[in-house]
Amino acid sequence: MTLFSPFFKNMGIKSLLAKPFAKYVHKQTQKWATKPVETQQRVLEGLINDAKHTVFGKDHNFDKIKTHKDFVENVPIRDYEGLRPYVNQMLEGKPDVLWKGKPQYFSKTSGTTSGVKYIPLTKESIPTHINAARNAILSYVHDTGNSKFLDKKMIFLSGSPELEKKGDIHYGRLSGIVNHHIPSYLQTNQKPSYETNCIEDWEEKLDAIIGETVGSPMTLISGIPPWVQMYFDKIREQNDGALIKDIFPDFSVFIYGGVNFEPYRAKLFESIGKEIDTIELYPASEGFIAYQDSQTEEGLLLLLDNGMFYEFIPADEYFNENPTRLTIGEVELGVNYAVILNTNAGLWGYSIGDTVKFVSKDPYRVIVSGRIKHFISAFGEHVIGEEVEKAIKHVVSQHPETEIVEFTVAPSVNPEQGKSYHEWYIEFAQMPNDLDAFRLDLDKKMTSINAYYDDLIVGNILQKLEIRPVPKGSFIGYMKSIGKLGGQNKVPRLSNDRKIADELEKFIQ
Repeated sequence: MTLFSPFFKNMGIKSLLAKPFAKYVHKQTQKWATKPVETQQRVLEGLINDAKHTVFGKDHNFDKIKTHKDFVENVPIRDYEGLRPYVNQMLEGKPDVLWKGKPQYFSKTSGTTSGVKYIPLTKESIPTHINAARNAILSYVHDTGNSKFLDKKMIFLSGSPELEKKGDIHYGRLSGIVNHHIPSYLQTNQKPSYETNCIEDWEEKLDAIIGETVGSPMTLISGIPPWVQMYFDKIREQNDGALIKDIFPDFSVFIYGGVNFEPYRAKLFESIGKEIDTIELYPASEGFIAYQDSQTEEGLLLLLDNGMFYEFIPADEYFNENPTRLTIGEVELGVNYAVILNTNAGLWGYSIGDTVKFVSKDPYRVIVSGRIKHFISAFGEHVIGEEVEKAIKHVVSQHPETEIVEFTVAPSVNPEQGKSYHEWYIEFAQMPNDLDAFRLDLDKKMTSINAYYDDLIVGNILQKLEIRPVPKGSFIGYMKSIGKLGGQNKVPRLSNDRKIADELEKFIQ
Protein backbone atom coordinates (compact mmCIF):
# COMPACT_ATOMS: atom_id res chain seq x y z
CA MET A 1 0.00 0.00 0.00
CA THR A 2 2.93 2.37 0.64
CA LEU A 3 3.76 2.46 -3.07
CA PHE A 4 0.23 3.51 -4.03
CA SER A 5 -0.64 5.67 -1.02
CA PRO A 6 -0.03 9.03 -2.80
CA PHE A 7 -2.45 7.92 -5.54
CA PHE A 8 -5.17 6.86 -3.10
CA LYS A 9 -4.65 10.03 -1.08
CA ASN A 10 -5.62 12.13 -4.11
CA MET A 11 -8.34 9.85 -5.38
CA GLY A 12 -10.92 8.22 -3.14
CA ILE A 13 -12.24 4.72 -3.56
CA LYS A 14 -15.62 5.83 -4.99
CA SER A 15 -14.09 7.96 -7.72
CA LEU A 16 -11.59 5.20 -8.45
CA LEU A 17 -14.24 2.50 -8.88
CA ALA A 18 -16.65 4.77 -10.76
CA LYS A 19 -14.55 4.89 -13.95
CA PRO A 20 -14.58 1.17 -14.83
CA PHE A 21 -18.24 0.99 -13.79
CA ALA A 22 -18.98 3.98 -16.05
CA LYS A 23 -17.21 2.26 -18.92
CA TYR A 24 -19.32 -0.86 -18.37
CA VAL A 25 -22.59 1.13 -18.27
CA HIS A 26 -21.58 2.94 -21.47
CA LYS A 27 -21.04 -0.39 -23.26
CA GLN A 28 -24.40 -1.69 -22.06
CA THR A 29 -26.07 1.53 -23.21
CA GLN A 30 -24.52 1.23 -26.66
CA LYS A 31 -26.02 -2.23 -27.07
CA TRP A 32 -29.60 -0.95 -27.02
CA ALA A 33 -28.93 2.57 -28.35
CA THR A 34 -27.55 1.12 -31.60
CA LYS A 35 -30.61 -1.14 -32.00
CA PRO A 36 -33.49 1.21 -31.14
CA VAL A 37 -36.32 -0.40 -33.14
CA GLU A 38 -35.45 -3.94 -32.05
CA THR A 39 -35.06 -2.83 -28.44
CA GLN A 40 -38.45 -1.13 -28.33
CA GLN A 41 -40.16 -4.11 -30.00
CA ARG A 42 -38.64 -6.42 -27.39
CA VAL A 43 -39.84 -4.09 -24.59
CA LEU A 44 -43.39 -4.01 -26.01
CA GLU A 45 -43.54 -7.81 -26.28
CA GLY A 46 -42.27 -8.18 -22.72
CA LEU A 47 -44.77 -5.69 -21.30
CA ILE A 48 -47.71 -7.31 -23.10
CA ASN A 49 -46.65 -10.79 -21.97
CA ASP A 50 -46.24 -9.74 -18.33
CA ALA A 51 -49.65 -8.02 -18.18
CA LYS A 52 -51.84 -10.31 -20.30
CA HIS A 53 -53.47 -11.90 -17.25
CA THR A 54 -54.29 -8.59 -15.55
CA VAL A 55 -57.73 -6.99 -15.51
CA PHE A 56 -56.55 -4.41 -18.04
CA GLY A 57 -54.87 -7.05 -20.19
CA LYS A 58 -58.04 -9.11 -20.37
CA ASP A 59 -60.17 -6.03 -21.07
CA HIS A 60 -57.89 -5.10 -23.99
CA ASN A 61 -57.16 -8.49 -25.59
CA PHE A 62 -53.47 -8.61 -24.69
CA ASP A 63 -53.42 -12.34 -25.53
CA LYS A 64 -54.10 -11.44 -29.19
CA ILE A 65 -51.67 -8.51 -29.54
CA LYS A 66 -48.62 -9.35 -31.68
CA THR A 67 -47.73 -6.04 -33.35
CA HIS A 68 -47.92 -2.32 -32.64
CA LYS A 69 -50.84 -2.15 -35.08
CA ASP A 70 -52.70 -4.69 -32.93
CA PHE A 71 -51.84 -2.66 -29.85
CA VAL A 72 -53.22 0.58 -31.34
CA GLU A 73 -56.46 -1.19 -32.31
CA ASN A 74 -56.99 -2.49 -28.77
CA VAL A 75 -55.51 0.16 -26.45
CA PRO A 76 -56.77 3.76 -26.73
CA ILE A 77 -54.88 6.85 -25.61
CA ARG A 78 -55.83 7.86 -22.07
CA ASP A 79 -54.83 10.45 -19.52
CA TYR A 80 -55.07 9.83 -15.78
CA GLU A 81 -58.84 10.28 -15.78
CA GLY A 82 -59.13 7.51 -18.35
CA LEU A 83 -57.15 5.11 -16.15
CA ARG A 84 -58.68 6.25 -12.87
CA PRO A 85 -61.24 3.36 -12.64
CA TYR A 86 -58.35 0.86 -12.77
CA VAL A 87 -56.24 2.88 -10.31
CA ASN A 88 -59.17 3.03 -7.91
CA GLN A 89 -59.32 -0.79 -7.91
CA MET A 90 -55.63 -0.86 -7.00
CA LEU A 91 -56.17 1.72 -4.25
CA GLU A 92 -58.82 -0.62 -2.84
CA GLY A 93 -56.22 -3.39 -2.65
CA LYS A 94 -57.15 -5.49 -5.66
CA PRO A 95 -54.15 -7.30 -7.27
CA ASP A 96 -53.40 -7.88 -10.97
CA VAL A 97 -55.23 -4.79 -12.22
CA LEU A 98 -52.90 -2.76 -14.45
CA TRP A 99 -49.81 -4.85 -13.71
CA LYS A 100 -49.17 -8.24 -12.14
CA GLY A 101 -49.48 -8.27 -8.36
CA LYS A 102 -49.85 -5.06 -6.37
CA PRO A 103 -47.86 -1.81 -6.69
CA GLN A 104 -44.96 -1.37 -4.31
CA TYR A 105 -45.83 2.33 -3.93
CA PHE A 106 -48.06 5.07 -5.26
CA SER A 107 -46.42 8.32 -6.27
CA LYS A 108 -48.79 11.09 -5.21
CA THR A 109 -48.86 14.07 -7.56
CA SER A 110 -51.22 16.96 -8.18
CA GLY A 111 -52.40 17.44 -11.73
CA THR A 112 -53.84 20.57 -13.33
CA THR A 113 -57.03 18.78 -14.43
CA SER A 114 -57.20 15.56 -12.39
CA GLY A 115 -56.62 16.86 -8.87
CA VAL A 116 -54.59 14.38 -6.81
CA LYS A 117 -53.15 11.54 -8.87
CA TYR A 118 -51.78 8.23 -7.57
CA ILE A 119 -49.26 6.85 -10.04
CA PRO A 120 -48.37 3.18 -9.41
CA LEU A 121 -44.74 2.17 -8.86
CA THR A 122 -44.00 -1.55 -9.03
CA LYS A 123 -41.09 -3.75 -8.01
CA GLU A 124 -40.18 -3.82 -11.71
CA SER A 125 -40.42 -0.05 -12.24
CA ILE A 126 -38.66 1.23 -9.10
CA PRO A 127 -35.21 -0.02 -10.24
CA THR A 128 -35.64 1.79 -13.57
CA HIS A 129 -35.85 5.12 -11.70
CA ILE A 130 -32.84 4.35 -9.50
CA ASN A 131 -30.66 2.91 -12.26
CA ALA A 132 -31.41 5.72 -14.71
CA ALA A 133 -30.38 8.37 -12.17
CA ARG A 134 -27.21 6.41 -11.42
CA ASN A 135 -26.44 5.91 -15.11
CA ALA A 136 -26.86 9.62 -15.80
CA ILE A 137 -24.04 10.34 -13.35
CA LEU A 138 -21.92 7.48 -14.71
CA SER A 139 -22.47 8.68 -18.29
CA TYR A 140 -21.10 12.04 -17.19
CA VAL A 141 -18.09 10.31 -15.62
CA HIS A 142 -17.44 8.37 -18.84
CA ASP A 143 -17.94 11.45 -21.01
CA THR A 144 -15.70 13.82 -19.02
CA GLY A 145 -13.37 11.61 -16.99
CA ASN A 146 -14.37 13.62 -13.89
CA SER A 147 -15.21 11.35 -10.95
CA LYS A 148 -13.58 13.17 -8.02
CA PHE A 149 -16.89 14.77 -7.03
CA LEU A 150 -18.14 11.34 -5.87
CA ASP A 151 -15.77 11.34 -2.89
CA LYS A 152 -17.17 14.40 -1.12
CA LYS A 153 -20.61 15.69 -0.18
CA MET A 154 -23.60 15.77 -2.55
CA ILE A 155 -26.88 17.53 -1.97
CA PHE A 156 -30.23 16.46 -3.41
CA LEU A 157 -33.01 19.03 -2.93
CA SER A 158 -36.11 16.84 -2.93
CA GLY A 159 -39.51 16.23 -1.39
CA SER A 160 -40.10 14.67 2.01
CA PRO A 161 -39.27 10.94 2.28
CA GLU A 162 -42.05 10.47 4.83
CA LEU A 163 -44.68 8.12 3.41
CA GLU A 164 -48.32 7.45 4.20
CA LYS A 165 -50.41 4.35 3.55
CA LYS A 166 -53.44 3.46 1.50
CA GLY A 167 -54.38 -0.04 2.61
CA ASP A 168 -51.09 -1.92 2.68
CA ILE A 169 -49.34 0.26 0.05
CA HIS A 170 -47.18 3.27 0.91
CA TYR A 171 -47.54 6.50 -1.01
CA GLY A 172 -45.72 9.84 -1.16
CA ARG A 173 -43.77 12.08 -3.50
CA LEU A 174 -41.59 10.35 -6.07
CA SER A 175 -38.40 12.03 -4.85
CA GLY A 176 -39.25 10.96 -1.30
CA ILE A 177 -39.89 7.36 -2.36
CA VAL A 178 -36.65 7.24 -4.33
CA ASN A 179 -34.85 8.55 -1.24
CA HIS A 180 -35.57 5.18 0.42
CA HIS A 181 -33.75 3.37 -2.40
CA ILE A 182 -30.54 5.40 -2.67
CA PRO A 183 -27.62 2.94 -2.81
CA SER A 184 -25.79 2.60 0.48
CA TYR A 185 -22.49 3.66 -1.10
CA LEU A 186 -23.99 7.11 -1.77
CA GLN A 187 -25.86 7.54 1.51
CA THR A 188 -22.70 8.26 3.48
CA ASN A 189 -22.04 11.51 1.61
CA GLN A 190 -25.60 12.58 0.84
CA LYS A 191 -27.06 15.83 2.16
CA PRO A 192 -29.42 16.89 3.64
CA SER A 193 -30.13 14.46 6.45
CA TYR A 194 -33.28 12.35 6.52
CA GLU A 195 -34.67 14.48 9.35
CA THR A 196 -34.16 17.71 7.41
CA ASN A 197 -35.66 16.20 4.27
CA CYS A 198 -38.80 15.42 6.26
CA ILE A 199 -39.50 19.11 6.98
CA GLU A 200 -42.60 20.08 4.98
CA ASP A 201 -42.34 23.87 5.15
CA TRP A 202 -39.95 24.83 2.35
CA GLU A 203 -38.53 27.97 3.96
CA GLU A 204 -37.89 26.20 7.27
CA LYS A 205 -36.38 23.29 5.34
CA LEU A 206 -34.11 25.64 3.40
CA ASP A 207 -32.67 27.11 6.60
CA ALA A 208 -32.00 23.60 7.93
CA ILE A 209 -30.32 22.56 4.65
CA ILE A 210 -28.07 25.61 4.78
CA GLY A 211 -27.15 24.78 8.36
CA GLU A 212 -26.12 21.27 7.31
CA THR A 213 -24.30 22.11 4.10
CA VAL A 214 -22.39 25.37 4.59
CA GLY A 215 -18.97 24.35 5.84
CA SER A 216 -19.19 20.93 4.19
CA PRO A 217 -17.14 20.01 1.09
CA MET A 218 -20.05 20.06 -1.39
CA THR A 219 -19.16 18.85 -4.88
CA LEU A 220 -22.56 18.09 -6.47
CA ILE A 221 -25.90 19.85 -6.08
CA SER A 222 -29.13 18.52 -7.57
CA GLY A 223 -32.53 20.22 -7.73
CA ILE A 224 -34.94 22.29 -9.79
CA PRO A 225 -33.12 25.52 -10.86
CA PRO A 226 -35.46 28.12 -9.26
CA TRP A 227 -35.30 26.39 -5.88
CA VAL A 228 -31.52 25.93 -6.09
CA GLN A 229 -31.29 29.64 -6.90
CA MET A 230 -33.33 30.38 -3.79
CA TYR A 231 -30.90 28.20 -1.80
CA PHE A 232 -27.93 30.10 -3.26
CA ASP A 233 -29.53 33.52 -2.62
CA LYS A 234 -30.12 32.71 1.01
CA ILE A 235 -26.58 31.38 1.50
CA ARG A 236 -25.10 34.51 -0.07
CA GLU A 237 -27.36 36.73 2.03
CA GLN A 238 -26.07 35.02 5.20
CA ASN A 239 -22.42 35.26 4.06
CA ASP A 240 -22.08 38.93 3.08
CA GLY A 241 -22.73 38.27 -0.60
CA ALA A 242 -19.89 35.75 -0.99
CA LEU A 243 -19.95 33.75 -4.22
CA ILE A 244 -20.99 30.09 -4.03
CA LYS A 245 -17.60 29.01 -5.47
CA ASP A 246 -15.93 30.56 -2.43
CA ILE A 247 -18.35 28.88 -0.01
CA PHE A 248 -18.20 25.53 -1.85
CA PRO A 249 -14.81 25.56 -3.62
CA ASP A 250 -15.18 21.90 -4.67
CA PHE A 251 -18.62 22.38 -6.27
CA SER A 252 -18.26 21.16 -9.86
CA VAL A 253 -21.49 19.44 -11.01
CA PHE A 254 -25.09 20.67 -11.06
CA ILE A 255 -27.91 18.19 -11.81
CA TYR A 256 -31.36 19.46 -12.69
CA GLY A 257 -34.60 18.49 -14.37
CA GLY A 258 -38.22 19.48 -14.72
CA VAL A 259 -37.71 22.89 -16.33
CA ASN A 260 -35.69 24.44 -19.14
CA PHE A 261 -32.40 25.58 -17.61
CA GLU A 262 -31.72 28.42 -20.06
CA PRO A 263 -33.83 31.14 -18.38
CA TYR A 264 -31.98 30.46 -15.10
CA ARG A 265 -28.47 29.81 -16.43
CA ALA A 266 -27.00 33.33 -16.32
CA LYS A 267 -28.18 34.19 -12.81
CA LEU A 268 -27.28 30.77 -11.40
CA PHE A 269 -23.74 30.87 -12.78
CA GLU A 270 -23.37 34.48 -11.65
CA SER A 271 -24.28 33.38 -8.12
CA ILE A 272 -21.77 30.54 -8.32
CA GLY A 273 -19.08 32.82 -9.76
CA LYS A 274 -18.05 30.43 -12.53
CA GLU A 275 -19.55 28.04 -15.06
CA ILE A 276 -19.69 24.40 -14.03
CA ASP A 277 -20.77 21.20 -15.73
CA THR A 278 -24.49 20.41 -15.72
CA ILE A 279 -26.43 17.16 -16.14
CA GLU A 280 -30.05 17.43 -17.26
CA LEU A 281 -32.52 14.71 -16.30
CA TYR A 282 -36.03 13.95 -17.58
CA PRO A 283 -37.67 12.01 -14.74
CA ALA A 284 -41.39 11.72 -14.04
CA SER A 285 -43.55 9.73 -11.65
CA GLU A 286 -44.65 7.73 -14.68
CA GLY A 287 -41.08 6.74 -15.60
CA PHE A 288 -37.51 7.97 -16.04
CA ILE A 289 -37.54 8.98 -19.70
CA ALA A 290 -34.16 10.47 -20.64
CA TYR A 291 -30.94 12.00 -19.39
CA GLN A 292 -28.07 14.04 -20.74
CA ASP A 293 -25.30 11.68 -21.81
CA SER A 294 -22.94 14.21 -23.41
CA GLN A 295 -21.51 17.59 -22.47
CA THR A 296 -21.05 18.49 -26.16
CA GLU A 297 -24.10 17.07 -27.99
CA GLU A 298 -27.55 18.63 -27.86
CA GLY A 299 -30.45 16.81 -26.23
CA LEU A 300 -31.15 13.99 -23.80
CA LEU A 301 -30.65 10.30 -24.52
CA LEU A 302 -34.07 8.63 -24.74
CA LEU A 303 -34.01 5.52 -22.54
CA LEU A 304 -35.33 2.82 -24.86
CA ASP A 305 -34.51 -0.13 -22.60
CA ASN A 306 -35.92 1.16 -19.32
CA GLY A 307 -39.21 -0.67 -18.92
CA MET A 308 -41.18 1.67 -21.20
CA PHE A 309 -42.52 1.41 -24.73
CA TYR A 310 -42.94 4.86 -26.27
CA GLU A 311 -45.45 6.17 -28.75
CA PHE A 312 -45.37 9.64 -30.26
CA ILE A 313 -48.30 11.68 -31.54
CA PRO A 314 -47.60 14.73 -33.73
CA ALA A 315 -48.64 17.59 -31.44
CA ASP A 316 -50.90 19.18 -34.06
CA GLU A 317 -52.89 15.90 -34.20
CA TYR A 318 -53.13 15.39 -30.45
CA PHE A 319 -56.74 16.54 -30.10
CA ASN A 320 -57.93 14.61 -33.18
CA GLU A 321 -60.28 11.69 -32.63
CA ASN A 322 -57.80 9.16 -34.08
CA PRO A 323 -54.33 10.73 -34.01
CA THR A 324 -51.33 9.05 -35.62
CA ARG A 325 -49.37 6.93 -33.11
CA LEU A 326 -45.74 6.53 -34.14
CA THR A 327 -43.04 4.22 -32.79
CA ILE A 328 -39.38 5.14 -32.39
CA GLY A 329 -38.47 4.11 -35.94
CA GLU A 330 -41.10 6.43 -37.45
CA VAL A 331 -40.31 9.77 -35.81
CA GLU A 332 -38.69 12.70 -37.62
CA LEU A 333 -36.26 15.34 -36.42
CA GLY A 334 -37.62 18.74 -35.41
CA VAL A 335 -41.29 17.72 -35.12
CA ASN A 336 -43.20 18.46 -31.93
CA TYR A 337 -44.56 15.17 -30.49
CA ALA A 338 -46.79 14.38 -27.52
CA VAL A 339 -45.24 11.55 -25.47
CA ILE A 340 -47.33 8.41 -24.82
CA LEU A 341 -46.05 5.82 -22.32
CA ASN A 342 -46.65 2.10 -21.83
CA THR A 343 -44.77 0.95 -18.74
CA ASN A 344 -43.86 -1.84 -16.37
CA ALA A 345 -45.82 0.07 -13.71
CA GLY A 346 -49.02 -0.64 -15.65
CA LEU A 347 -49.61 2.59 -17.55
CA TRP A 348 -51.06 1.87 -21.00
CA GLY A 349 -51.52 4.36 -23.83
CA TYR A 350 -50.83 6.96 -21.14
CA SER A 351 -50.50 10.58 -22.19
CA ILE A 352 -47.94 12.10 -19.87
CA GLY A 353 -48.78 15.61 -21.09
CA ASP A 354 -45.26 16.50 -22.28
CA THR A 355 -44.09 17.33 -25.78
CA VAL A 356 -40.63 16.57 -27.15
CA LYS A 357 -38.61 17.16 -30.30
CA PHE A 358 -35.96 14.78 -31.61
CA VAL A 359 -32.61 16.44 -32.28
CA SER A 360 -30.74 13.22 -33.13
CA LYS A 361 -31.52 9.70 -34.34
CA ASP A 362 -28.06 8.25 -33.77
CA PRO A 363 -28.60 7.86 -30.90
CA TYR A 364 -32.16 9.04 -30.31
CA ARG A 365 -31.95 12.28 -28.33
CA VAL A 366 -34.77 14.65 -27.45
CA ILE A 367 -35.37 18.08 -26.04
CA VAL A 368 -38.46 18.71 -23.90
CA SER A 369 -40.43 21.33 -25.81
CA GLY A 370 -43.33 21.93 -23.43
CA ARG A 371 -46.65 20.68 -22.11
CA ILE A 372 -49.47 19.72 -24.44
CA LYS A 373 -51.94 21.64 -22.24
CA HIS A 374 -49.63 24.58 -21.46
CA PHE A 375 -50.05 26.85 -24.45
CA ILE A 376 -51.69 30.07 -25.53
CA SER A 377 -54.15 29.81 -28.38
CA ALA A 378 -56.77 32.31 -27.30
CA PHE A 379 -56.61 33.77 -30.82
CA GLY A 380 -55.47 30.71 -32.83
CA GLU A 381 -51.72 31.32 -32.39
CA HIS A 382 -50.89 28.09 -30.46
CA VAL A 383 -47.75 29.42 -28.78
CA ILE A 384 -45.89 26.70 -26.84
CA GLY A 385 -43.40 26.75 -23.99
CA GLU A 386 -40.34 26.09 -26.14
CA GLU A 387 -41.10 29.22 -28.17
CA VAL A 388 -41.40 31.65 -25.26
CA GLU A 389 -38.26 30.25 -23.63
CA LYS A 390 -36.32 30.53 -26.87
CA ALA A 391 -37.53 34.12 -27.33
CA ILE A 392 -36.64 35.23 -23.79
CA LYS A 393 -33.19 33.65 -24.02
CA HIS A 394 -32.50 35.45 -27.31
CA VAL A 395 -33.64 38.86 -26.07
CA VAL A 396 -31.70 38.61 -22.80
CA SER A 397 -28.59 37.99 -24.92
CA GLN A 398 -29.38 41.25 -26.75
CA HIS A 399 -29.80 43.07 -23.42
CA PRO A 400 -27.00 41.44 -21.41
CA GLU A 401 -27.51 43.64 -18.35
CA THR A 402 -30.86 41.90 -17.81
CA GLU A 403 -31.38 39.13 -15.27
CA ILE A 404 -34.66 37.22 -15.04
CA VAL A 405 -35.79 35.29 -11.97
CA GLU A 406 -39.02 33.83 -13.35
CA PHE A 407 -41.75 34.52 -15.91
CA THR A 408 -45.09 33.35 -17.22
CA VAL A 409 -47.33 34.44 -20.11
CA ALA A 410 -51.11 34.82 -20.33
CA PRO A 411 -53.54 36.26 -22.88
CA SER A 412 -55.24 39.59 -22.27
CA VAL A 413 -58.44 39.03 -24.22
CA ASN A 414 -60.57 42.06 -23.27
CA PRO A 415 -58.27 44.89 -22.23
CA GLU A 416 -59.79 48.20 -21.14
CA GLN A 417 -58.15 49.92 -24.11
CA GLY A 418 -57.00 48.75 -27.52
CA LYS A 419 -56.73 45.29 -28.99
CA SER A 420 -55.95 42.03 -27.21
CA TYR A 421 -52.34 41.03 -26.51
CA HIS A 422 -50.05 38.58 -24.76
CA GLU A 423 -49.06 39.70 -21.28
CA TRP A 424 -45.65 38.63 -19.95
CA TYR A 425 -45.33 38.64 -16.16
CA ILE A 426 -41.60 38.86 -15.48
CA GLU A 427 -39.72 39.03 -12.18
CA PHE A 428 -36.42 40.76 -12.94
CA ALA A 429 -33.34 40.43 -10.76
CA GLN A 430 -31.92 43.19 -12.96
CA MET A 431 -34.18 45.28 -15.20
CA PRO A 432 -33.16 45.97 -18.80
CA ASN A 433 -31.83 49.48 -19.32
CA ASP A 434 -34.65 50.14 -21.79
CA LEU A 435 -37.74 48.10 -20.93
CA ASP A 436 -39.68 49.20 -24.02
CA ALA A 437 -36.82 48.24 -26.35
CA PHE A 438 -36.67 44.87 -24.54
CA ARG A 439 -40.43 44.46 -25.07
CA LEU A 440 -40.27 45.27 -28.78
CA ASP A 441 -37.30 42.95 -29.32
CA LEU A 442 -39.19 40.18 -27.49
CA ASP A 443 -42.25 40.69 -29.68
CA LYS A 444 -40.09 40.72 -32.82
CA LYS A 445 -38.49 37.42 -31.82
CA MET A 446 -41.91 35.86 -31.12
CA THR A 447 -43.15 36.84 -34.58
CA SER A 448 -40.07 35.22 -36.15
CA ILE A 449 -40.59 32.00 -34.17
CA ASN A 450 -44.37 31.55 -34.50
CA ALA A 451 -45.95 32.24 -37.90
CA TYR A 452 -49.50 32.25 -36.50
CA TYR A 453 -48.57 34.89 -33.93
CA ASP A 454 -46.90 36.91 -36.68
CA ASP A 455 -50.07 36.76 -38.82
CA LEU A 456 -52.15 38.06 -35.90
CA ILE A 457 -49.74 40.94 -35.30
CA VAL A 458 -49.44 41.82 -39.01
CA GLY A 459 -53.20 41.48 -39.44
CA ASN A 460 -53.72 43.95 -36.58
CA ILE A 461 -55.79 41.39 -34.65
CA LEU A 462 -53.33 41.45 -31.73
CA GLN A 463 -51.25 44.35 -30.55
CA LYS A 464 -47.64 43.78 -29.56
CA LEU A 465 -47.03 42.00 -26.28
CA GLU A 466 -46.92 43.85 -22.97
CA ILE A 467 -44.57 43.24 -20.04
CA ARG A 468 -45.75 43.40 -16.43
CA PRO A 469 -42.71 43.55 -14.13
CA VAL A 470 -43.63 41.94 -10.82
CA PRO A 471 -42.00 42.73 -7.45
CA LYS A 472 -39.20 40.59 -6.10
CA GLY A 473 -40.53 37.41 -4.50
CA SER A 474 -43.86 37.46 -6.35
CA PHE A 475 -43.48 34.02 -7.90
CA ILE A 476 -42.33 32.51 -4.61
CA GLY A 477 -45.31 34.18 -2.95
CA TYR A 478 -47.66 32.82 -5.60
CA MET A 479 -46.31 29.25 -5.28
CA LYS A 480 -46.56 29.49 -1.50
CA SER A 481 -50.17 30.69 -1.75
CA ILE A 482 -51.17 27.54 -3.65
CA GLY A 483 -49.15 25.20 -1.42
CA LYS A 484 -46.51 24.39 -4.03
CA LEU A 485 -43.41 26.13 -2.71
CA GLY A 486 -40.22 24.10 -3.17
CA GLY A 487 -39.66 20.45 -4.01
CA GLN A 488 -40.31 19.49 -7.64
CA ASN A 489 -42.95 22.18 -8.27
CA LYS A 490 -42.55 24.74 -11.02
CA VAL A 491 -44.46 27.68 -12.47
CA PRO A 492 -46.17 26.99 -15.83
CA ARG A 493 -44.64 29.11 -18.57
CA LEU A 494 -47.95 29.52 -20.39
CA SER A 495 -51.64 29.62 -19.57
CA ASN A 496 -54.58 29.88 -21.91
CA ASP A 497 -56.51 31.70 -19.19
CA ARG A 498 -55.88 34.41 -16.58
CA LYS A 499 -55.81 32.33 -13.37
CA ILE A 500 -52.07 32.70 -12.67
CA ALA A 501 -52.00 36.25 -14.05
CA ASP A 502 -54.80 37.34 -11.72
CA GLU A 503 -52.96 35.91 -8.71
CA LEU A 504 -49.74 37.69 -9.70
CA GLU A 505 -51.68 40.96 -10.09
CA LYS A 506 -52.30 40.84 -6.32
CA PHE A 507 -48.55 41.10 -5.71
CA ILE A 508 -48.25 44.05 -8.10
CA GLN A 509 -51.13 45.87 -6.37
